[in-house]
Amino acid sequence: MLRSLYDWTLSLAAHPRALWALAIVAFVESSFFPIPPDVLMIPMIIAAPRRAFLIAFVATVSSVLGGLLGYAIGALAFDTLGFPILEALGKGDAVLEFNDRFNDLSFWPVLIAGLTPFPYKVITIMSGWTGLPLLTFVVTSIVARAGRFFLVAALLHFFGAPIRDFIEKRLGLMTVLFVVLLAGGFFAVRYL
Repeated sequence: MLRSLYDWTLSLAAHPRALWALAIVAFVESSFFPIPPDVLMIPMIIAAPRRAFLIAFVATVSSVLGGLLGYAIGALAFDTLGFPILEALGKGDAVLEFNDRFNDLSFWPVLIAGLTPFPYKVITIMSGWTGLPLLTFVVTSIVARAGRFFLVAALLHFFGAPIRDFIEKRLGLMTVLFVVLLAGGFFAVRYL
């Protein structure tokens, strides 16, 4: 079923209203949909590289707005909607264990999930559930999602289709390494 959902999402890239489809996918992916907007972004940017940064902007705005829906689900309907969504993603047990430490980590979980392949929807729901300050959530979401989507757009804009394999197979790993180095740098400055 997930493969057919993935293929359907990918087929939207060729639709005349692909930008609207991207906005919808980016919005719902931030709160419950399992397929990331990158699946649509990549073929859209390859087809129209001059629109790369508009596509990244639409994905960013829609994703952050969808993140607010995820935050609301966590804050207002965790037991009825939030936890069942997280369980369906296989994150139910991990979320319950992580709950106590979530807000102690401040903006880091939102930044890491927004930049990396980790399901952003898990963090949006958790942010609302644990009461992470809304301003912290919104600002970090904007930075993280813009960083991710504009990086993909820039790579495709400047390097075209040949960079597609790198983005699909290795960009997640490279982003995780960047976040680890960034966090390590903050740790070193603070404690060393």
